[in-house]
Amino acid sequence: MTGSTGAARLRPALRAPAATRANAVPAGAWWLWALGLATAASRTTNPLLLGLLVGVAGYVVAARRTDAPWARSYGAFVRLGLAVVAVRLVFSAVLGSSVPGTDVLFTLPEVPLPGWAQGVRIGGRVTAEQLVFALYEGAKLAALLICVGAANSLANPARLLKSLPGALYEVGVAVVVAMTFAPNMVADVARLRTARRLRGRSAGGVGAVLRIGLPVLEGALERSVAVAASMDARGYGRTAQVPPAVRRTTHVLTLGGLLGVCAGTYGLLAAEGAVHGLPLLLAGVAAALAGLRLGGRRSVRTRYRPDRWDVRAWLVAASGAAVAAAMIRAGAVDPGALHPGVVPLTAPVLPLWPAVAVLIGLLPAVVAPLPPSPPASKERA
Repeated sequence: MTGSTGAARLRPALRAPAATRANAVPAGAWWLWALGLATAASRTTNPLLLGLLVGVAGYVVAARRTDAPWARSYGAFVRLGLAVVAVRLVFSAVLGSSVPGTDVLFTLPEVPLPGWAQGVRIGGRVTAEQLVFALYEGAKLAALLICVGAANSLANPARLLKSLPGALYEVGVAVVVAMTFAPNMVADVARLRTARRLRGRSAGGVGAVLRIGLPVLEGALERSVAVAASMDARGYGRTAQVPPAVRRTTHVLTLGGLLGVCAGTYGLLAAEGAVHGLPLLLAGVAAALAGLRLGGRRSVRTRYRPDRWDVRAWLVAASGAAVAAAMIRAGAVDPGALHPGVVPLTAPVLPLWPAVAVLIGLLPAVVAPLPPSPPASKERA
């Protein structure tokens, strides 16, 4: 009896609590988790692993996104990823590919080109090998976009902007326009399609898209600029005077650190630069943090109720980093499993331990606080 009672008391303690303003996962943690999955996706062209990464991102989004306007953008990123795959296949068929192949599927009419365009062709034979190679490359880019879409759906743009360090307050207005444009555009598309249905007009097809395209872009941009203007009117980004030496040191450290971060990230994403990319990335992060620390002295703005990085937030961010680290390690140990061959065509095989490592990305679906239920579902209950 005592053991069962203790287990019953422990079980609710292990469950994720309901999300509130105090315990919600910071937007930065969601972005670190999503960037970890995106880094893992960039290290492989195995469609099974890419599909598993997309499935992990989709499950976490379905389990932890709210009913906020920006949370509806995930479906748009999924459709964009599918469009990228389709465009990649069409370009490979029409413009050819450098991948040799013997399994000819069909032949397109070939356009004769002048001698100076040697190596470029339009039309001609289309092989199964080149289409499979294009499918793998397109799936990798689609997985990257979907991981970014997961971050857009889970992270509150306002809270992400609020957590920016003081040295970056000047660019905060531009950041908020960029971060809120896509969610506002998705919300405007849904609103205009609903209005067309209520008026008895078609909400699908190319004609409907062309009619609502300009109002959607205009409305999303106006709403984003309105938010930026309200921030500017409230004094966001105003700075205090600092000594010139401190200002120059801040600029050198921040710019050098960001360049190091870019170069290190490129090294991690490249197939051969992982060994040199990680030290360069760490050095760039250290320099950038030092520059941002110094630049924070320029800010005269206080931060009201800053986001708290508790254990759950660190677990969310660490799960994405663990997936990325495991995939980088797998690429160094067994690169053939992450990049299935296309000449000759071979069926992709799901490597066991990289697949298990990808499942670590499901941790936010367990530890992150539960989103509040929508009002409509409460009324039905």
